[in-house]
Amino acid sequence: MVASDVKSLVHNVKLSSVVPGKVTPNNTVHELTSMDLAMKLHYLRGLYFFRSDAAQGLTNFDLKKPMAYWLELYPTASGRIRWSETERPVIKCNDSGIRIVEAQCDRSLDEWLAATKEDGGWELQDLLVHSEVLGPALGFSPMIYVQFTWFACGGICVGLSWAHVLGDAFAASSFINVWGQMMAGHAPPKPLHTLVPERPAYPAESGLGTAPSTIKRVNPVGDCWLVVNNCKLATYSIHITMQQLDHIMGKYGLFGESKTSHFELLSALIWKSLSKIRGDNGPKVVTVCEKNVRRELNPLPSNGMGLSRAEVNFLAAEAEVSDLARLIAEAVNENGSIEEMVEKDDGKLDYIAYGANLTFVNLEGADVYGLELKGRKPIFANYTISGVGDEGVVLVLPGPGNGNEKGGGFGRTVTMVLPHAQMAQIRKEINETWGLLPCPTDKATASDIETSSASKDK
Repeated sequence: MVASDVKSLVHNVKLSSVVPGKVTPNNTVHELTSMDLAMKLHYLRGLYFFRSDAAQGLTNFDLKKPMAYWLELYPTASGRIRWSETERPVIKCNDSGIRIVEAQCDRSLDEWLAATKEDGGWELQDLLVHSEVLGPALGFSPMIYVQFTWFACGGICVGLSWAHVLGDAFAASSFINVWGQMMAGHAPPKPLHTLVPERPAYPAESGLGTAPSTIKRVNPVGDCWLVVNNCKLATYSIHITMQQLDHIMGKYGLFGESKTSHFELLSALIWKSLSKIRGDNGPKVVTVCEKNVRRELNPLPSNGMGLSRAEVNFLAAEAEVSDLARLIAEAVNENGSIEEMVEKDDGKLDYIAYGANLTFVNLEGADVYGLELKGRKPIFANYTISGVGDEGVVLVLPGPGNGNEKGGGFGRTVTMVLPHAQMAQIRKEINETWGLLPCPTDKATASDIETSSASKDK
């Protein structure tokens, strides 16, 4: 498919803005934490696919109607980047609003999802979520875009573009879920801006005595918060059913008394596979990004995930999967060191976290299937990250389910952003070495993204 054909698939694009229904008090400023600033060059992109029965009778006006009240809960979401007297970036909560994108697609939802399974097809998803970054007019750039793309069958995709400086994937998914709750007429939670904490005067002491390896300083980006890569990156997403996960666990002897999580297993397998592909240059240090239990104390959107380091002093390609999984489980948290490093220059320098090393992001506990339209969950939901460094990132999320269990409940979705030159090899490694195609009593392949019980839109 040529570029012009791809671009024409999504058309009639219209942009508008939505602002909070009430004015935020003058001179309300949200001070960004060290972890916020360490993540400022990254962006989260979420996609939620709904069939026609979930969208029947809805219009773009209906979808936007509760947003003014929704945004009252999140003053930072409608804010813009400004600078403090010390030239440290902050968010001025000036009610500038979020940007809404309305679009149409002449294909059906099933046709679209089928096309994404083809080689290079995942790039189609870029048409369903706005990909603007902050800057170069940094003080005027929206932090959030929400895109509604209507398919010919009546289905819809809700795309969320979220500047990571606002918060992590748990914060982003919670944010969009609240919009769905307000769409359904549920009472909103207590306004969050009354709970805004001040930035700590001093970060937590790390006690490590060494510079963190989980973030990497990059050349100054100025007012355009964009990472410049040295190689082309590609995105690929697979769904692994629970039956397939059980098959893999048994293959590597991780049943029984093993406490290895699915995240640790899948991360270990990909670490080992990429080490085979990269040879002597295979990663010996990886970053593990997981939910920090302390974040439950803070209802505000925040960057509360922990960044930890796992390391081997041998070739990971030759290691046992169980040993790599154990190292991932025992990774050493570096948040304290990161905070110290960022604070040394008062947040004025630029860093990347995802892709500084090969990075594994644990989103197993994220409620990515918590967004509902008319009481129906998406048939498929996924997140990816842009602004990734050359080493790449792997996200492990809940798989699509029947809506009876939080987070989906049917296996896992694994989304990889890796160097384009290695993607074909890692796909082959997954399909052959993992033994996923197919499971003995399961006709679903690793790339299937729907449960067999889902109804079909023609």
